[in-house]
Amino acid sequence: MPEADSSENQDREVFGDTTKWKVVRADSCDDRDWLSDAPVCSGLQTHHIAHVGLMWAQAPFEVVRSQASGTFALIGLSGEGETLIDGEWRTVRENEICLLPAFATTGIRAKNGDVWNFAWVRYEEERETCPIISTNSPVIQNGNGRALEHAIAGLAAEMSEGSSDQATLHHWVELIHGFVARAARPYQGDDRLWRVWKEVERDLARDWSLDDLAKIGHISQEHLRRLTQQQLGRSPIQQVTYLRMRRAVALLTTTQDKVETIANTVGYQNPFTFSNAFKRWTGQRPSEYQA
Repeated sequence: MPEADSSENQDREVFGDTTKWKVVRADSCDDRDWLSDAPVCSGLQTHHIAHVGLMWAQAPFEVVRSQASGTFALIGLSGEGETLIDGEWRTVRENEICLLPAFATTGIRAKNGDVWNFAWVRYEEERETCPIISTNSPVIQNGNGRALEHAIAGLAAEMSEGSSDQATLHHWVELIHGFVARAARPYQGDDRLWRVWKEVERDLARDWSLDDLAKIGHISQEHLRRLTQQQLGRSPIQQVTYLRMRRAVALLTTTQDKVETIANTVGYQNPFTFSNAFKRWTGQRPSEYQA
């Protein structure tokens, strides 16, 4: 998985001439060209949804946000594209659900070749409360996206016909949000995984090894790798780093602690190593983020 270099962490929005889309937005405040003609459904605001839509993307389509202001949920419907997660560009295939967290560097882009068709839901969230994604939510998982596709298409059809039936619009909105909320629900079906990550969260300063994690779950290292990759879309060590970065973001946002202190709290003895890791995962240095 290729890492994103520093130049890729800059905000940009490239659609190209062949990319097509269908959008419904929550209000008319966002006047970007690609949103300006989209119908407005105020009912989306009930769940803090900024806009929903269907995209048929082709290169050079690419959107990168260095400080996304809300969760971005995407599910591949056909073809393949790429998404920027945890500082790496990763392939999103048909029927894969991808959850990009708020307040981090995230991105999506089409690959050279065929059309990438996907559905999306974009939220607007406060930094203090991110109700969609938790630290134990999967980043990429398998799932059937046709339900979300049909719900978004249904809402778009109602809006294009000028419907004022609030009960019907509410029905479509609830289906859309319900799909994303279910996909973002932390995986608790296997108590072994749940126990591992709760223990890590309690002691992020510890120098965690794969062997340590496997012993907590009472499973082999290889089985832990498979379960974590399957359920969270990350390797076990990547999940440890993710939990550390999430805690660091919270501390940088809510305290005046020095960067060195925060680095030690989340398991980094060397502030420079912490700063490099934080920039790779969020797109900014800790001092920049805190400011």
